[in-house]
Amino acid sequence: MIADRGFMAGSRRISDAALRHLYLIALGSNMRVPGIGGPRRVLGAAGTALEQHGLTITATAPVIETAPIGPSSRCYANGAVLAESTLAPPDLLALLQAVERSFGRDRDQRRGARWRARALDLDIILWSGGIWDATHLSIPHTLFRTREFVLQPASAIARHWHDPLSGLTVGQLHARLRKPRKTR
Repeated sequence: MIADRGFMAGSRRISDAALRHLYLIALGSNMRVPGIGGPRRVLGAAGTALEQHGLTITATAPVIETAPIGPSSRCYANGAVLAESTLAPPDLLALLQAVERSFGRDRDQRRGARWRARALDLDIILWSGGIWDATHLSIPHTLFRTREFVLQPASAIARHWHDPLSGLTVGQLHARLRKPRKTR
């Protein structure tokens, strides 16, 4: 059962331990990983790793290839998954970062080198609990509304999921981003 905190079943409250949250997670890679292969294979292996760590993947978006942002010269493979978990957002973030490290990502090395090549990037975009705002984690992801490489795969599997801040669906956000802008 997927529920938000405080969901009532009949007249009894379901404990937090029984709650299953739904998460939209973006995946990205633009490096080969020894023993796995290129970026597309890395994303597939990442999905398997998430399941091995207790997440239930309920949908997987087709992988797309996108140009890099910033100084990196390698194209990215980008995708998204819908995953169920009993983990609260901070615990899921810790799990995602552990999976990234197992694929060779070093977040400490990243400081000051934004948008460089990376073996694996896993970001929580949305969750069934709505908004989460803490020092090291904001849900919805703060930049997802402006990123084609997130919205295109996300709209393939979560088109009707509403962004709790804008009220728009993922599909609507993607359509807006793709709409040609008028110039003055």
